Amino acid sequence: MQCLTERTDMNITKFVTPEIIFGCGSLSQIGESALRLGASKVFIVSDEGVIDSGWVEIACSYLKQAGLEMEIFSALTTNPKDHEIEVGLAQYLQSGCDALIAVGGGSPTDVAKSIAMLATNGGELRQFEGVNNINRPLPPMIMVPSTAGAGSEVSQFAIIVDTERQLKMSIISKSLVPDIAIVDPELLRTKDSWLAAATGVDALTHGIEAYVSLAATPLTDIHALNAIRLISANLRHAVLHRDDIESNTNMAMASLSAGIAFSNAILGATHAMTHQVDGLLDHHHGETNAAILPHVMEFNLPANPAKFSTIAETMGKNIRGLSSMNAAQLAITAVNEIIYDIGLAKGLAQFGIEKEMINALSINALNDACLITNPRETSLQDIEDIFHKAL
Repeated sequence: MQCLTERTDMNITKFVTPEIIFGCGSLSQIGESALRLGASKVFIVSDEGVIDSGWVEIACSYLKQAGLEMEIFSALTTNPKDHEIEVGLAQYLQSGCDALIAVGGGSPTDVAKSIAMLATNGGELRQFEGVNNINRPLPPMIMVPSTAGAGSEVSQFAIIVDTERQLKMSIISKSLVPDIAIVDPELLRTKDSWLAAATGVDALTHGIEAYVSLAATPLTDIHALNAIRLISANLRHAVLHRDDIESNTNMAMASLSAGIAFSNAILGATHAMTHQVDGLLDHHHGETNAAILPHVMEFNLPANPAKFSTIAETMGKNIRGLSSMNAAQLAITAVNEIIYDIGLAKGLAQFGIEKEMINALSINALNDACLITNPRETSLQDIEDIFHKAL
């Protein structure tokens, strides 16, 4: 009998998610969840917009009911910076807190993860850039998303701006997967239409890049396609009707599915490129994705036309009788139609990107960890060409 460890034909993959509590009203579970993780005083990371909307106050009321103490940190921006992490870390270490909770979008979530990482591992953010550079366990973490886009509440990613290099660092480690994600679609009601559109395209980009990733598996494909299907059917309505609980619930599930998919399959050239633009200009990640995603899809089509055909069909396109490449092209058409319909059809030049910036942006993108799993091998010239098309 052959020992399993001697086999060379096995594909071994890992698939990780936190505990997930999903549904309208699930924010009420935050106190009990923190107690289960052994917390006595929690460090809440949020931003001023979410605080003004009242969700942090509601979260605190549930934490108080559970007998927990808390401290709030909100000195962060849309694209969180390294120096903001330093301030948050100092406050956390002085606070006596023993767990972290993020209430907000991808920014508070990534800040909470980074603070947790440095609190137990020490060192500087840069030394954790890349894949699997965390060696010590993190404090308990609970994430409560207020947007349907980032998916960071279930992912092994933290994306932080290195202000000296003017780029976004990708920190990737299963240690960053939170313990519990509480996904309450009610929190989406207080987003405005523009933010719903931008975060929705971010989730769509996650789904598409995860589905065609070199690291995709049958498990990630299920979640990626579910996200693409739900976003195609609900994003337009969600942007126009912010109080519609059905579309908000579907978008919350789409973002969750996309987050699970890309956390395990990683991403591709779109994110490798948008990280550089957002790090340089401090632009919103979702709108940058909208400008670049269709052009990356066009570049990647020859690498896996069958999967792009499936994306087109999942987005509602009739591909019957078409060749694989013609069907695949319809995926780009479908994405462009959504981007146009929700008002995000803009080029990078409108954000302030100039031709003279493209070479430096491309060099940085070539070193981004997300490029490793792009389905088509990508050179510096390829990235520069895509940037020029996205202007």
